[in-house]
Amino acid sequence: MCGIAGSFSNQKLDKQALQQATDRLSHRGPDAYGYYLNDSDTLFLGHRRLSILDLSETANQPMYSADGRYVMVYNGELYNYESLRNKLPNFNWKTTGDSEVILELFASFGTKSFTWLNGMFAIAIYDIQENKLYLCRDQVGIKPLFYYRDGTTFVFGSELKVIVTHSRLTGVEKLEINKESIPYFLHLGFIPEPHTIYQQVYKFPSAHYAVQDCASNNLDFYRYWSAEQHFLSEPLISEQKTLATYKHLLFDVIESQMISDVPLGTFLSGGIDSSLVTAVASKISKQKVKSFSIGFNEAKYDESAYAEDIATNLGTEHHTFKVSVDDILELIPSLLEVYDEPYADSSAFPTMLVSRLARQHVTVTLSGDGGDELFQGYGMYAWANRLSKPLNKIMRKPIYHITQMGNNRYKRAAELFDYPSPKRLHTHIFSQEQYFFSEKELNNLLVDKAFNFESINKLDIPENSANAAEKQAFWDIKYYLKDDLLVKVDRASMQYSLECRVPLLDTRIVELGLNIDYRLKVREGYGTKYLMKKILYDLVPRKLFERPKKGFSIPLKEWLQGPLKYLIDDYLNDETIRQYGVVSPEYVKDLLQQFQGGKDYLYNRIWLLVVLHWWLKAYRA
Repeated sequence: MCGIAGSFSNQKLDKQALQQATDRLSHRGPDAYGYYLNDSDTLFLGHRRLSILDLSETANQPMYSADGRYVMVYNGELYNYESLRNKLPNFNWKTTGDSEVILELFASFGTKSFTWLNGMFAIAIYDIQENKLYLCRDQVGIKPLFYYRDGTTFVFGSELKVIVTHSRLTGVEKLEINKESIPYFLHLGFIPEPHTIYQQVYKFPSAHYAVQDCASNNLDFYRYWSAEQHFLSEPLISEQKTLATYKHLLFDVIESQMISDVPLGTFLSGGIDSSLVTAVASKISKQKVKSFSIGFNEAKYDESAYAEDIATNLGTEHHTFKVSVDDILELIPSLLEVYDEPYADSSAFPTMLVSRLARQHVTVTLSGDGGDELFQGYGMYAWANRLSKPLNKIMRKPIYHITQMGNNRYKRAAELFDYPSPKRLHTHIFSQEQYFFSEKELNNLLVDKAFNFESINKLDIPENSANAAEKQAFWDIKYYLKDDLLVKVDRASMQYSLECRVPLLDTRIVELGLNIDYRLKVREGYGTKYLMKKILYDLVPRKLFERPKKGFSIPLKEWLQGPLKYLIDDYLNDETIRQYGVVSPEYVKDLLQQFQGGKDYLYNRIWLLVVLHWWLKAYRA
C-alpha cells in the first residue's frame, strides 16, 4: 500500500514542489520513496511506499518496465497477480510482488490488461515513447485518486493534500471552493464522485482508466467494468447452488487476501460482516489470527464484549481498546488533516483508533466492509420497500402530518414520508436514515439554493429489474460505500501506515452478490444477510449474534450536549455563520434551540454544520 502523485504540464514543472507534495503522503508510505521526471521536465511521478509484498529495494517505485518504455507508480494490492504471471510465461521476473506484474502486463497488452486486475488500486503509467500518461482506478473505488486540471497543468494524487500543497508551493492562485459540493455534503454527509470541495479538482471515477495525451493535452476516460452489467443480469435463485458458490468463493478470496510478507490481522466489531471475515480467516490460517476491536465506556454503544466472545470462540489473539471522550478529544484536531475536505461520518474517530491499535501489532488488516450493501444489511432498505407500497405512496402526506404529533422517534420517521419527488427518493431515504438535512430543509437553510439531486438518483438499470430495497442498496454501492465508508477506512488506516483490505468487495464477490436473488438475502427467521449467516453459523454459534444491530458509531448526540459542545460554540456562533455566508444564521439559531430543547435527533444535522464551518475556517486560514 502506498501513496502516489504526479503532474503533467506544457511548461517546465517545479520538481521540488512536486516532491514536497508527494511527501505529504509519507503516512501512506513510510518505508521508501522515489520520483521520476522526464527529459523535458514536463512529466513527474512520485511515490511513497508501504512495503507489504516483496520487501526488497528492487520492488521500490517508480518502477520501469523491462523494455524501458514505461514507468509506473501504483497504490494498492492485486490479489490475482500470481495467476496473471501465466500470461507472460517466458518473462524473467525480477520481483516476487504484484507491481511488476501490473507494469509488464500493460507493456505487453496495453489497456486491455486493466480488465484482468482484481484488487484495490490506483495506477499511473507513463509511456515515455508516446508521451502519454495512463491512470486507472479499481472497480469499486476502494483506493482513492484525485486530479486537478486547468488549461496548462494536470496534477493527481492519492489524497487531496497533494493537489493543495502543489497549488500553494507553485504560487498558483489558491484553489476556490466548489459551492456546488456543499448541498451534497449537507444532504449526504459526504461529497460524491466526481465532485470535491475544490473547483477544478475531481475524484477520479472508479472502474475507469484515462489517457492524458501530453502532446495534444487531451484527457479521455474509458469505463472498463460496470456494476450495472452485473446487476441481476442472470439472477441466482437456487439456494443450494448459490450458497455453495458463495462459500467456495469467500474462502478463496480471503485466502488470497491473506497473502502478505508482513504481519496481518482482522478488524472484529462483533457484527456479522467482520465476524464472517475473521471466522474464515481463522479457519484458513495456520497460526492464531490477531483481531482488533473498539469499545465504548457508554454501554449503549459498546459491542466489545460481543467481539470478545466471538474472538474467544474462534481462538484469535484479540485486542480491545475502550474509547473515552478524551480519546476522541485528542483526535478531533486531526480530522480535517486526515480527510482533507468536509466529511461528517463521526465513526471516523473510532476507525482511526482501532487502526492505531492494530498498527502496534500488524501492518495489514482485513475488514468486513461491503456486506451490508451486497446483502441488504441496512434498515433503510426495508424503508425503501415500505415507501414503494401503493397505499404509502398515496397516503404519505397524511402519514407525515399524523406522525409529526408523536414523540421524537415518530417525528424522525415522519421525515421519510416527506420526500420531494420519486425521482429523488434514493438520496432522501439515505439522508433521513442518517439524520441529515432533507431537500426541504436545505431550501430554508442554504443562502444559495441552487442545487439539484436528480442526476445522483439515476441508476442505469432496468426499471422493473428489482424491488425498491435492491435499488436502494445498489445506490449505496455506487455512492455511500465508495465515497463515505471506503474513504473512512482508507484515510483512517493509512494515517497510521496500516493497509486495510476488504475481501467482501473482491470483484468476484461483488459480481456474484449483485446477481443474487433478494430472497437469498432476506429470509424470515434470519432477517438480512441470509447467505452470509448460513456460512457464519457453521463457524460460530448463532446465539452469539442474536442481538440488535448497533452499527459503529460514537455517542455523538450525548457528547455534543456535553464535552463536544465547545465545537458548537466555536463554529456555529452567529458571527462565524455570518462570516462565511453559506447558511441562514436564523435557521441555525432555531435549529440549535430545537436541539437544546429536546429534539436530540437533530444531532447529525448539527454535526454537519460544525464540520462545514470548521473546514471553511481552516480553508481561509
